[in-house]
Amino acid sequence: MKHVIVGNGPAGVVAAEALRKLDPASEIALVGDEPEPPYSRMALPYLMMGHIAESGTYLRKAPDHYRRHRIDLVRDRVEAVDPGARRLRLASGGTLEFDRMLVATGVRPVRPPIPGLELPGVHFCWSLGDVRSLLADAKPGARVLQLGAGFIGCIIMEALVMRGLALTIVEMGDRMVPRMMTPIAGGMIRDWCEEKGVRVLLGERIASIRREGALVAELASGGRVEADVVIVSAGVRANTEFLQGSGVECAAGVLVDEAMQSSVPGIYAAGDVAEAFNQATGEHAINAVQPAAVDQARIAAANMAGRRVTTRPELTLNVLDTMGLISASFGRWWGVPGGRGVELVDRPAYRYLSLQLDGDRLVGATSIGLTEHIGVLRGLIEGRIALGPWAERLLAEPLRFPEAYLARAQGAA
Repeated sequence: MKHVIVGNGPAGVVAAEALRKLDPASEIALVGDEPEPPYSRMALPYLMMGHIAESGTYLRKAPDHYRRHRIDLVRDRVEAVDPGARRLRLASGGTLEFDRMLVATGVRPVRPPIPGLELPGVHFCWSLGDVRSLLADAKPGARVLQLGAGFIGCIIMEALVMRGLALTIVEMGDRMVPRMMTPIAGGMIRDWCEEKGVRVLLGERIASIRREGALVAELASGGRVEADVVIVSAGVRANTEFLQGSGVECAAGVLVDEAMQSSVPGIYAAGDVAEAFNQATGEHAINAVQPAAVDQARIAAANMAGRRVTTRPELTLNVLDTMGLISASFGRWWGVPGGRGVELVDRPAYRYLSLQLDGDRLVGATSIGLTEHIGVLRGLIEGRIALGPWAERLLAEPLRFPEAYLARAQGAA
């Protein structure tokens, strides 16, 4: 059996290792187009902070790890897939044949149509190469302008602040982390950042960038920001272009079933590129967190090896540490049609809780500064626990959710 895994991030590496255990006699090729050993992008902020060396980002530290597990590392880029011939065409001109294939190509940064992004001093912050280039320009005290205050942007922001950089953030949304936080919660994160010395411009966008000694960003509102370095963090897009013409159905990512198999038998997907069916919501969605990626990789690998393993209902969960302020969102944190919700706001203490109910079941939650018992919110939502009379109590006193969990979960048990 020939297994080819396209993409050598966490999902790809975990899938390759799982396949080696489940299918000891198989051939396994792990394809990646960067010159470094397989590494974790989630470790890059720690590299920027100076907490680890480049080798600290590597997914497996032993130099002979892949050789010992008989995993063939292929440094190349896949340009096309021919499912009928079971063959991949590589950018180098070569080909790879496969019996089963896993797409684990992840995502890449969106490049917005802004004149001047090609100028020296303008950086993306996605790969090891990007970070090397950025650190060469971003010396302590440098003025940095960052485009984007989403989840990834906020992680980058903390690393920049720790390096002693003077940071301005431009976000076109009405709040920080708009795809994770309610308006009030996103506003509180902005207040926290500004208290820490970060200048945040919301509802604003960069129209163009030019160099006049320093980099000058012209804003759509007519203002301008001077900077020594510009960082673009304007969202991501799934790497699926090489699948065009293959018959593999894609939307935001590769559409997969509960076995992580695509619309083409024998071709699977896992990680940030996979748009999996969420049994809890009845919709396809990308769950772009590393724990979900490796879970999906193990499920895909088991099915590639001939087992029958399916996903369990998956809860969308995001946790963010913004310079010491912990925020989290769970499930359908924005609420559901016909549902009910409650918000508890303590701005001076930076404490916030939003609960969203559908009938007497908790379906979504958002929190800031509430780290104790946070797993209880996940348990209530993921377990679809009927709250009964506790639903009304929580709408009146939302901080009593641990009591509700103990009362209803134990009663159900």
